[in-house]
Amino acid sequence: MPYATAPDQTRIAYQVAGDGSPLVLLAGQANNHHWWDPVRADFHATHRTITLDWRGTGESDSPDRPYSTEGFADDVIAVLDELGIERTDLYGTSMGGRVAQWVAARYPQRVRALVLGCTSPGGPHSVERDNGIRKALAQPDPAEARRVLLDLMYTPDWLATHPGPHHTLGDPTMTGHARRHHLTASNRHNAWDVLPTITAPTLVVHGTDDVFNPVANAPLIAGRIPGARLHLIPGARHAYFEEFRATASPLVLDFLNQAAAH
Repeated sequence: MPYATAPDQTRIAYQVAGDGSPLVLLAGQANNHHWWDPVRADFHATHRTITLDWRGTGESDSPDRPYSTEGFADDVIAVLDELGIERTDLYGTSMGGRVAQWVAARYPQRVRALVLGCTSPGGPHSVERDNGIRKALAQPDPAEARRVLLDLMYTPDWLATHPGPHHTLGDPTMTGHARRHHLTASNRHNAWDVLPTITAPTLVVHGTDDVFNPVANAPLIAGRIPGARLHLIPGARHAYFEEFRATASPLVLDFLNQAAAH
């Protein structure tokens, strides 16, 4: 397993597949690179994909100190530096979309095109999920909490014909401290003030039926980033990129190819 070394000396595991121009894929909170397994190959006709295990997940180190979405962005840059990649397309979903906002804002020269999926600007301007959902996810019965999460990720019809395994439900190997640090990092994210400074061509994607990260956040982000495009996928929940891959993957690829042509 190859590793990059973050500024604080944490080892970040990364994975590379395919050929073509680089595309970094960023997973959701408390998940590792397997988040992308069901759709990763969709991009390999034109792109070399790079994923990473967030600190605290997968094969990366799991330091017991505070994490932040800004710090995760520095971890992404450490991977790019290790690979010698000067500029990349960047596709972040959920917390990965939060991190991608910081990468594009703080390292504009490193991002050729940006896709932000099912994510939020954070802070007081964002739209938070319903408290009932928070309580349901925090309940002590793991099986019931998993059932609630599956329902937030996918439609019942899709689940009826796709029994799993599901790669979006969290990394089971994480320590308790890493899970807490991930939750705090995601909850404390606030990129509202820097979104207008993003210069990369940007596509914002969201499912219309996403209540895990409410769809109302999508137009907020698109409205803050100059020239950003917004695309809502009807009927999709949080894991739109997997269940609605026939729509989402071509949409993203078309946007990235258009950005490359300009």
